[in-house]
Amino acid sequence: MPYLWTSDAIAAATHGHVSADFDVKGVAFDSREVGPGDLFIALRGEATDGHCFLEQAYAQGAAGALVSDQAAGPHVQVADTFVALEDLGRAARARTDAKIIGVTGSVGKTSTKEALFAALDRSAPGSTHRSVKSYNNHTGVPLSLARMPASTRYGVLEMGMNHPGELAHLTTLVRPHVAIVTAIAPAHTEFFPDESAIADAKGEIFRGLEPGGIAIVPYDSPHRDRLIAAAKPYAARIMTFGTASEADVRPIETMPVRTGGTFVSAKVGERELSFTVGQPGAHWVSNALAVLAAVDAVGGDLGLAGLALADLGGLPGRGARFVAPVKQGQALVIDESYNANPASMAATLSVLAAEPGRHVAVLGEMRELGASSPVYHAALKEPLEAAHVEVALLVGEAMTPLAQALEGRLEFVHVPTAAAALEVLPGMLAPGDAVLVKGSNGVGLSRVIAALAGGMA
Repeated sequence: MPYLWTSDAIAAATHGHVSADFDVKGVAFDSREVGPGDLFIALRGEATDGHCFLEQAYAQGAAGALVSDQAAGPHVQVADTFVALEDLGRAARARTDAKIIGVTGSVGKTSTKEALFAALDRSAPGSTHRSVKSYNNHTGVPLSLARMPASTRYGVLEMGMNHPGELAHLTTLVRPHVAIVTAIAPAHTEFFPDESAIADAKGEIFRGLEPGGIAIVPYDSPHRDRLIAAAKPYAARIMTFGTASEADVRPIETMPVRTGGTFVSAKVGERELSFTVGQPGAHWVSNALAVLAAVDAVGGDLGLAGLALADLGGLPGRGARFVAPVKQGQALVIDESYNANPASMAATLSVLAAEPGRHVAVLGEMRELGASSPVYHAALKEPLEAAHVEVALLVGEAMTPLAQALEGRLEFVHVPTAAAALEVLPGMLAPGDAVLVKGSNGVGLSRVIAALAGGMA
């Protein structure tokens, strides 16, 4: 494969000095992810210093490193490696003719990013690039850009934030031709006075639009007009998606299919398209509409996009499913362990409701909700009851208001930690159960998923 970067190109982008010539095939700043032929970027953080892992990176096959101190192996030395990472991202963005799509939102951004990648990769196999994992913050976005080959035809970059002003900066690095806001919901409310402020912060993504750029906005959102107002100064065109008849991309008809997904006939501008969304839930229909809007905006093939949406599987931590051994039988496990907020909790509980068998919900606390956290947690009682959950395992101190609201209404156990959940969960499960595991990532419910996959019960 052609090299991603030469040492001279790295030095030119970062204003650095080359110790010896080298070429790299990939870029990483986590030494555990370094593979043969990679560039290792030694970042300094509050808790760790990447320079301490240079020996490990070289041992794992790093072809070179980006450093601010001296290094024993081939390297480019710069004054500040974080600034250099951003500079490398900018250089990657500047050297490509790819159509770039930026994705943000309170919920659904990673799922939409993955679905959009799958849809565009059908049109340009091997020439579509995306952010991996949830690399969507001040380090993840420039890293994702730095990993983008110059020959890329479509780039899909996820951008996240938990404070005002963050997206305003990230979008200037990405410089999208198309910018999507998937949805606005209570998330990171600890740092915002209300949802309108969250909408304003998400609307910052439009500030980086390239000339002639297109903004894609959720029509059904109560903050639609606020988002449209944020986009108008920067977008040549604004597209909307949603269930309302006024949306530019909307469903004409939806129908559940036997496999758990949804058959959709949709209007995309003046065209009609019928396809199946492989993943279950109304939130996935919304994600699919956003994907179609973006594919249309960059001139991609809508028919191939529909095929990709049908084939799309669940992502680890975001809807992946597996069958776990439970006692003398099996249980279905829905892995939503990566993240949680009130909107995504309600959406995934509605997915659980459609599954046969006894419904078991393992719910971790929702973090960064600020002073309203008790209200948001207690309010989960309604979607739990609507999903006909028979047994719940609540994890984390912030779940106390929900535990109080559920007294006498359904069977539940409340524990303080994921470790405690591992102790009690086996006794709560039975063959034929449908088990949803969802919580904020910091709760650590991925340990519960790993234990279930390994046959804990």
